[in-house]
Order: sequence, then C-alpha cells, then structure tokens
Amino acid sequence: MLKHVFLTGPPGVGKTTLVQKACEALVSSGVGVEGFYTEEVRGGGRRVGFDVVTLTGERGHLSRIRDIAGASHGGREYTVGQYVVDLPSFENLTLPLFRNVGSAAGGSRKVFVIDEIGKMELFSQSFIRAVRQTLDSPACTVLGTIPIPKGKPLGLVEEVRSRRDVKVFTVSKENRNVILQDIVSALQECLKAAT
Repeated sequence: MLKHVFLTGPPGVGKTTLVQKACEALVSSGVGVEGFYTEEVRGGGRRVGFDVVTLTGERGHLSRIRDIAGASHGGREYTVGQYVVDLPSFENLTLPLFRNVGSAAGGSRKVFVIDEIGKMELFSQSFIRAVRQTLDSPACTVLGTIPIPKGKPLGLVEEVRSRRDVKVFTVSKENRNVILQDIVSALQECLKAAT
C-alpha cells in the first residue's frame, strides 16, 4: 500500500518548486501540511549556500561556501564540495518539526514535507532517525525529495527509494510542467488509503 511520495531528479530541475506547488494544492483542498524545504541562497550573482525553510516561514542556514561560512568553531566540520554544513542550525530548525508530526489535530492525517534527504542533511544522525520514524509512523504521509543516484550510494536515500510504501516520481525538464497533478493525485491516494 502506498503511503509516501518522493521526487527525484538532477539538481535544479524543479523538485522543490513542485513540492511547493503540491503543498499549495493540498492546503487548498483542506489537507494539513507541515515540514521544510531547502532553498538556494544567492549573493553577488552566484550561489553561496542553502537555507532550510519551514512551511511556516522560519529560516535557518543549512550550508554556506567556505569563505562565507567563516572560521570553524572547533569540533568536526562537515563539508559537501565547497559548502560547509551548519549542522546545529539545521537540526535546531528541523528536528522539532519531526517531534510534532505525530500530534495530528483531530486525528486527521497530515502531509509532512522533507525536502530534501541529501548528502548535507545526512550528516545528522538525529535527522536520519527522525526520517525513519516518520516514514514508519501511521500519523502522516511524507512528500519528500531525494537526489538521483550518483557516485557512492547514500544509505537512507536508497532505503527510501526501495521501500514498498513509497512512490518515486523522476522529475525532468520534459515532464516538470505536466507532472504536478500526478503527484497531488498520488498524495491524495496515500491519504485515502490511510483513513
């Protein structure tokens, strides 16, 4: 039985935009939506990092280019390419969202957005545990994004991709403008199946 929907595709193809549009469609049909998405941060005409933004509009750093991130504050530094990951900022913003996910008002199921489960986010063991618990929870349907397989497989990403209760849509430049209704329909099916 399908319970969750994930989008995959190359960077910059429009996964986050589709997640945001799907959320708008769900909210307008009365479905509760919570969670977070990742947004590119630009400065001086170039990408300087990524922020995590909750669906209620709270924002925190996920990563910055090394020269902008500043000196390391001791402890382990987590990097992906030229980006330094701000693990405390990421965890402080996202982990409380996972803790609240089970408290569905009036017993109605919610859609919980996880955009994305990627290399930067996977430095957090607490995030990995929270994602697994949420996927196994009867309280919500997850709408998430995962990267396309490239290089060394990412454990949790492959786990999500191979789950029987997950429908994965591959987003491409060719289909990104016509796939939204299929994504929303799949989410509505997941919500129906669970009630």
